Formats: sequence, C-alpha cells, structure tokens
Amino acid sequence: MSAAHPARWWHPLPDGRLQCDLCPRECTLQDGQRGFCFVRQRDGDALVLTTYGRSSGFCVDPIEKKPLSHFHPGTSVLSFGTAGCNLGCRFCQNHDISKARDQDTLADAATPEAIAAAAVRLGCASVAFTYNDPVIFAEYAIDIAAACRERGVHTVAVTAGYIHPEPRREFFAAMDAANVDLKGFSEQFYRKLAFAELAPVLATLEYIRHHTNTWLEITTLLIPGQNDSDDELRQLSRWVFEHLGPEVPLHFSAFHPDFKMQDIPATPPATLTRARQIARDAGLQFVYTGNVHDLAGATTTCPKCQAALVRRDWYQILDYRITPAGTCPDCNTAVPGRFRPEGAGTWGRKRLPVRLGR
Repeated sequence: MSAAHPARWWHPLPDGRLQCDLCPRECTLQDGQRGFCFVRQRDGDALVLTTYGRSSGFCVDPIEKKPLSHFHPGTSVLSFGTAGCNLGCRFCQNHDISKARDQDTLADAATPEAIAAAAVRLGCASVAFTYNDPVIFAEYAIDIAAACRERGVHTVAVTAGYIHPEPRREFFAAMDAANVDLKGFSEQFYRKLAFAELAPVLATLEYIRHHTNTWLEITTLLIPGQNDSDDELRQLSRWVFEHLGPEVPLHFSAFHPDFKMQDIPATPPATLTRARQIARDAGLQFVYTGNVHDLAGATTTCPKCQAALVRRDWYQILDYRITPAGTCPDCNTAVPGRFRPEGAGTWGRKRLPVRLGR
C-alpha cells in the first residue's frame, strides 16, 4: 500500500508556499519540500503524510513500559512507531527511529484495520503510538484509533505534546490514554536541547487534563546538570499540582548517554529518589521512578492511608490490591485511573516483536 496520504491541517500562503498547521513549527513549504519532521511533504498544491500505513516495527510490551501505571495495569499493549519527529532533542533515546528518513526505517506495512485486528489476535488490551511522536502521523493514528474502538481495543499516545490547538482536539479525542513527555521546566532547556518551546507543551497538558476524557500521565527524563536541579524540580512539581491536580501520575526516568549527548553521564538512581521526594513534598500523590530498579518508586500507594496497592518489580506486578470498584481495600479511597474490574493483567515484563506485513 502506498505510504503517501493526504495530510490535514495546512493552508496556502499569499507567496505560493503552503504552511503546515499541525504543530507550533508552522513549516512553510515549496513543492517537494518536507517539514522539520521529515514525514509531512508538499506534493503539488497539497500536503501529504509520507508514512501513512507504514511502521518501523511492532512489539507487544507491558503497558507499564509506556510508562502508564494507572491504566489497565499488567496488560499487554501492541506498540509501534513510524519515522521522524517534530522535536530535535539532542538527548533522544530513540534517535534511530525519530531521526530516520522514512525510507530508511519503515519495514512493516499495515492498515488501521490490520493493526486493530492484530491487537485482538495477540490479546492486547491497547495499541500504543510510541518510539517516535504520533503527533506527526496524526491522520494515521486517528484512523487506527477509530478501528481499535470498533473492536474494543484502547489506544495510547506517547507524545511530547507539541501540537497546535485545532489538531489537538481531534487527536486526543481519539486517545484513551496519553503519557506526555515533559522534557524539562524551562524555556531555555527546550530551546537549547529540544529545539522547541515549553509553553505549547504546558497548554497541551492542561487541555488533556481539563477538556478530554483521556487518562493522563507525565514523564520527565532527568539529565544530570540540565534539568535535575532542586529548584527546577520544585517548579515542575508545583505546576503539575496547581494546574493539573495532585492525582496526575508523574514519572521521573533515568537518562543514559545517547545521540548527541554522549558526554553526559547516566542519571544516578539517587537523583530519581530525590526528584520523587521533591514531587511528593509538593503534594503529588503518585510519583514513580523509571529505568532503574526501585521497588518503592514503582509502587502505587493509597493517597489517603498510604497502603501499598500495586507493587512492581520493573514491569512485573508482584501484588495487586485495588478493588474491582477501583478503591483501596483498607480505607475505601478511590484510586484515580482506569482499572479493570477483573484485576491486573498477567503479561509481566515480556517483550514480543511481531510482524504484521511486508
């Protein structure tokens, strides 16, 4: 199947160029030119998405790997990405995909219906758009989400949230859950290390939280000396508390040297522990650590009585005590999230690569 597909969210300019209106970059294109993301291209008098129906690979993962700790714990998710990205993170942990040209990395072909059918066949509760940012293939992701909903399969967006308001409405209306990568909490960090801006990401977070039914969790990758100071962590945590609420889960994950920041050391586990305590002191009820072995930082506790409700070892659920009604069994306090009445899934920490097409 052809990978080129009509793109949405663009308009012509008086000088003959076409402006892409998908994200804050607002790339302006002459015929044949591609945007910063590399996958949205001008073709004559229209824009096309060059990666529609194509993937850089499919894999069945635990939902906790996205990471999502309050969305159908223990279940499996069919994960995939395409190519390209609309950010330019110097620390990208998936640069082989996000910085790839589409023809270099797109091996699997799959229609939205084929992906939904594969999720059902593989016993996956969800499909996740991940590895690269699904915002840049929004048309494809929205079509997949529609096919999934027809089959009772959830959809998850793992995204940096760098998207304009108009496409944002339709994109997140299609998603059952999202983990938004809040890369830091200063404009300087975003401009210097991500070639982007912080303000649109904060606007996306507030939109998801207050204007959609999409379950929201947040991840911040802590990079030594760049975004891990006590002051920045306090500002970030207070903003989440004041603008989103204390019940929104926040994940702090460990950086490892990669891409164009191989001179920066890996994040010490103590940094994640410190960040978690700062966020909890700011009033956040659910703060997790990732990419490290930390039982306390992986455990979901009751926001009222602090009883351990979900104990995890990496992505493996060791103990699950949330009631079918989604409450703490000790004090009956409701636990925010999307929990299955039948309890946790049993997928564990397995990773299963799959092929959907050629």
